[in-house]
Amino acid sequence: MITTLLVVVVILAIAFDYINGFHDAANSIATIVSTKVLTPFVAVLWAAVFNFAAYFYFTDHKVANTIAKTVLEEYITLEVIFAGLVAAISWNLFTWYYGIPSSSSHTLIGGFAGSGMAFALIQGANPLDAVNLGATAKIISFIVLAPVIGMTISIIITLIIINLARKSRPAVAEKWFKIFQLISSGALSFAHGGNDAQKVMGIIATALIAQQVIPNFEAMPEWVPLSCYAAIAAGTMSGGWKIVKTMGTKITKVTPLEGVSAESAGALTLGITEHFGIPASTTHTITGAIIGVGVVKRVSAVRWGVTISLLWAWVLTIPVSAVLGGITFAIIHYVI
Repeated sequence: MITTLLVVVVILAIAFDYINGFHDAANSIATIVSTKVLTPFVAVLWAAVFNFAAYFYFTDHKVANTIAKTVLEEYITLEVIFAGLVAAISWNLFTWYYGIPSSSSHTLIGGFAGSGMAFALIQGANPLDAVNLGATAKIISFIVLAPVIGMTISIIITLIIINLARKSRPAVAEKWFKIFQLISSGALSFAHGGNDAQKVMGIIATALIAQQVIPNFEAMPEWVPLSCYAAIAAGTMSGGWKIVKTMGTKITKVTPLEGVSAESAGALTLGITEHFGIPASTTHTITGAIIGVGVVKRVSAVRWGVTISLLWAWVLTIPVSAVLGGITFAIIHYVI
């Protein structure tokens, strides 16, 4: 049954996807802009094209399915989904305004879970009964694992490239690394689109199932993935310049060689997590990869003070979003 609230929820979900795009644009373009391989305008166009191109490749929707199962079916209503989206959008805009590269993925998961837990509490049930603890634990574990994997792969790739390019003339090597960075940046944007667009797909599919518009996740209409990939690509084109500065210059200074390493590591990590249906954070992944290339130079090349501040944002995102989701649902339930 199609209702006004369902239409509002779908619009909000697509709006979140758009915000996700410009909030996370820095993940795809920070290194390629900081190395001056592309100008900011061309870089966001480049990233947006690959964001949308992922629509034609990622057709299994494993990540979307995981997101859809974050809250158990008996505690899912349109009000729960609406409250979760409002919370996620609020935290995303707050962190974007202050240039904090927090995870849009974890914001969405936290908001959705928090509103579901509030609904369970109001119903007199244990709040944790509303959450799929197995899926949530896997998602939370990748707050640590995604950056560590990204950093490890980045270190390995950097060391391999340094050894292969050791006998090359610096000017020639620099030219080739700039070309390779176009490819690695495109690959990262491709993986970013495939990973992040699916999260909103899961939310929209959940709303359609809750309203019995579709019988199950497998029956998700094609307009859902198409609109989600288009929204995240449009958002990426809008940029996120405050976060670009943090990602591209404040963590460590990045050369074209290091940009290739970091972006390749980020793309590989996201490809692995997508294969296993894990909604990992693109922000956490590429941050870990950038730290990895800095560590190869020397440990002191990484600005650890900035990195620790980012870690606090990562740790707080899910609980803060959950609280916001719970408060929003309570307001809807008792006031509106």
